[in-house]
Amino acid sequence: PLTPSVSPEAGREGKACPREGIILPGAPAPQTGPSFGRVSNSLPKGPDRPTPQVHPSDQDDSLVQRAEHIPAGKRTPMCGQCNMVIRGPYLVAMGKSWHKEEFTCSHCHSSLADVGFVEERGSVYCERCYEQFLAPACFKCQQKILGEVINALKQTWHVYCFLCTGCQQPIRNNTFHLEDGQPYCETDYYTLFGTSCHGCDFPIEAGDKFLEALGFTWHDTCFVCTVCSTSLEGQTFFSKKDKPLCKKHAHTVQF
Repeated sequence: PLTPSVSPEAGREGKACPREGIILPGAPAPQTGPSFGRVSNSLPKGPDRPTPQVHPSDQDDSLVQRAEHIPAGKRTPMCGQCNMVIRGPYLVAMGKSWHKEEFTCSHCHSSLADVGFVEERGSVYCERCYEQFLAPACFKCQQKILGEVINALKQTWHVYCFLCTGCQQPIRNNTFHLEDGQPYCETDYYTLFGTSCHGCDFPIEAGDKFLEALGFTWHDTCFVCTVCSTSLEGQTFFSKKDKPLCKKHAHTVQF
């Protein structure tokens, strides 16, 4: 929070000097990961195929998709893998049609016909391979992220791990501010640490120019003569009862 400077005594002159805002600006809107499907499915259990560990926050925004089975019909689409005509039943996934036997994990080559998969940069992976080799780890809980990824403070986070320090709600891709290295949503930041302009009563937001005078903080455009509204930024000014006055009106106005 800002600390007001010592104000000139009433009737004595002072000089207001503009300062750059020291409120930490919010980081850019966190980016999210690739836009993937939202239907969750786990791999078959077995000694050589462990079920991926799903974080609670991944259940609502999972990257895992499932291929749709289409029965044989009059339509004969082209396979997205071999570019050959498909005759008989086929799969539909990622906007393409596939021979059932050719829709496989790009890493381990296991069939993805009946299990969940994740698309990454045009390739498809089973859940196990994605979690083991591609999924980023959450900075807070250190578990792999199988859902929406929040990129903030040079780290990756689960949606429900990147929280406002005040209200403990997910910040998601909203603007946030830092105080002592901790993230706060805009509402809590201005409630807890915000400074209001003494001239207009609106908050002094990140990036705003402001100055400190008469024991208060002002937007640079709000520090004006109480009588004629002449800007006093960088100018000699006088005060009576904490009201700023230009030199012209300092000795002619009574409050």
